[in-house]
Amino acid sequence: MARACCPGSFDPVTLGHRFVFERAAARFDELVVTVVVNPAKKGMFSTDTRMALIEDSVADLPNVRVDRWEGLLVDYLTANDITTVVKGLRNGTDFSYEEPMAQMNRELADVETWFMLTDPRYAHVSSSLVKEVAKLGGDITPYVTPLVAREIDAAVHRIHEV
Repeated sequence: MARACCPGSFDPVTLGHRFVFERAAARFDELVVTVVVNPAKKGMFSTDTRMALIEDSVADLPNVRVDRWEGLLVDYLTANDITTVVKGLRNGTDFSYEEPMAQMNRELADVETWFMLTDPRYAHVSSSLVKEVAKLGGDITPYVTPLVAREIDAAVHRIHEV
C-alpha cells in the first residue's frame, strides 16, 4: 500500500493546503496529514483544534486521516512505515526552504519528498497572511473553509477582548 505524509503546522489549514491534500489523496492509497507540533511556537489554535479543522476540510476524502507528532519527522515516518512526504510549493522561496529538509529526510531515513505546486489561486496564501488579514478585519472567506473562517473570527474576537 502506497502511503504518504503531508506534514505541517496548519495554523490554520487553508484552501491551498486542501488543494495539496486532494491531489495527493488521488495519488496514494493513504495520505496522513500530520500536524507537527513545535513546542517553541505559540499558534493561534491548539493542536486538537487544528486537527479538527483539517478533519472537517478533508471529510470527503476517505483515504485521508489526520495525526499529530512532536519530534523529528523521520521518526514519525519510520514508526508509521511511510516513505513519502508531500509538500506543497507556492513559489521558489518555499522550494528553497523545503529542499534542504527533503535532502536530510532522504539521508536520514530514505524518505522521498514529492513537491506539488499549488493552484495559482492560492499561490499567495499562507496561514500567517490569513491570520493577519483576519486580525485587521479583512475577508478571509476565499482562502479557508467556512468552519476555519468562523474559528479564526472567534479567536480574533477573544484576542480583542483581552
